[in-house]
Amino acid sequence: MTHWIILPVILPAILAPFIVLAARYHIGIQRVLSVAGVIGLIAVAAGLAWATSDGTVLLYQLGDWAAPFGIVVVGDRLSTLMVLLTAVLGLFVLLYAIGSGWDDRGKHFHALFQFQLMGIMGAFLTGDLFNLFVFFEVLLIASYGLMIHSGGTVRLKAGVQYVLFNLLGSTLFLFALGSIYAETGTLNMADLAQRVALVSPEETVGIRIAAVLLLLVFAIKAALVPLHFWLPSSYAEAPAPVAALFAIMTKVGAYAIIRVYTMVFGPEVEVTAGLHGAWLLPAALVSLALGMIGVLAAKKLDRLITFAVIGSMGMVMIAISLFTPEATSAAVYYIVHSTLAAAALFLISDLVRTGRTNLDLTDQPSIGGAHLTAGLFFIAAIAMTGLPPLSGFLGKLLILHSAIEQSTMVWVWAVILTSSLVAVVGFGRAGSTVFWKAKSIERPADAKAPQTPTAMSYIAVCGLLALLVAHTVFAGPMTRYTNAIAAQLYAPDAYISTVLDTPGKLSDAKADDKKGEDH
Repeated sequence: MTHWIILPVILPAILAPFIVLAARYHIGIQRVLSVAGVIGLIAVAAGLAWATSDGTVLLYQLGDWAAPFGIVVVGDRLSTLMVLLTAVLGLFVLLYAIGSGWDDRGKHFHALFQFQLMGIMGAFLTGDLFNLFVFFEVLLIASYGLMIHSGGTVRLKAGVQYVLFNLLGSTLFLFALGSIYAETGTLNMADLAQRVALVSPEETVGIRIAAVLLLLVFAIKAALVPLHFWLPSSYAEAPAPVAALFAIMTKVGAYAIIRVYTMVFGPEVEVTAGLHGAWLLPAALVSLALGMIGVLAAKKLDRLITFAVIGSMGMVMIAISLFTPEATSAAVYYIVHSTLAAAALFLISDLVRTGRTNLDLTDQPSIGGAHLTAGLFFIAAIAMTGLPPLSGFLGKLLILHSAIEQSTMVWVWAVILTSSLVAVVGFGRAGSTVFWKAKSIERPADAKAPQTPTAMSYIAVCGLLALLVAHTVFAGPMTRYTNAIAAQLYAPDAYISTVLDTPGKLSDAKADDKKGEDH
């Protein structure tokens, strides 16, 4: 058992109340503590990712109580990669919030930011479905506080809508947990994987209902159509740094689907065979199409980006819904890409807002720092639409290739290629309206001079785009790593053996994992 795996949860959980109690009225101290905490998270996350890169599964048992009776925190390749992605994203978002002054426009931004990181980290690392529910609720509370940061009637209305819709998901989650516990007597995911496999075909009703409810809950978190209604207003009205951090929150839903429906309700499990694939792929295809149509029809820049997020989640869910190692590997690669691209676009929209009175896609005078901001938007738009040479293009190629041998290949290829064209047109229209046509619009003589964003704001955005470039340049090693992640997911014996302390199966599991990685 290692104690390092609990640090990504404990560190922000301790730092948040300390900021409230000791530095409530000192924004400078809050900033120093918050940045130092996130840098510490990056160091810990990098160490955990390195430790699990060879297929090792890390385990921490709270109170030294063994599973399935005790609470466990588990780290494998997938969970530690997501923890590292969250920590790195958190650093650049935090730098932007400080540089733009967003963190000083309301109370307790940094404390809520740390609580948000705690919830996200816990969701990725927990080995128990009930504690996944707990961390979802931590996410909900902290994200609501961040959404209404700096106030405003419109923002408050969007926040209430966001909370109500997610509370509905939480209620369904509790129903699902109750059904699972009634049928199996456990909520530990490793223990569930063994017990669900032993359920006889005659006693599958309760398990199938629970599997459907869980899928609905995770689809709400992933903003999958038709359960996406909470996202457009919530993300568009949230402060830009908050919306950028929220780019990882939809990935929590995708992660939960990957984790639960490869280990507990896997494709080979008889009692839930074909249950998740029956409607997940059609919903994903509709999400991608609807998201990119929204990009084309959007009348405001922030709305355009929120619909791009819905479309990108549709792309991720298309790959996940195929439930093959190759498709899951492609999904993980695209998750990293879409998180960075969406976060960068939300921050760029705030750079645009700095020099304009609104984000309407109408002809208006040029903004401060227009040339640099336009260049950054151009790069981020290329990434989000999947044009070469950035990682969005490579990710789409991986997803398309993973669907070649599927019976639904025609639908997958048709929707992805058509929606990509629509996205290019939508982003091209927005970019030309905001940056190109603005040159021909004269600013009224009595109008205020446009503000220029701060250097730190540009540094944060450039950092995210640099990560996208690195994700492209190192696509080969990254793809090999995502292949190893997929191999471990579809051969979960190492995970189960580590959590339940059955070392006799561990060597066989590692051998299977090695074969899958080589393949």
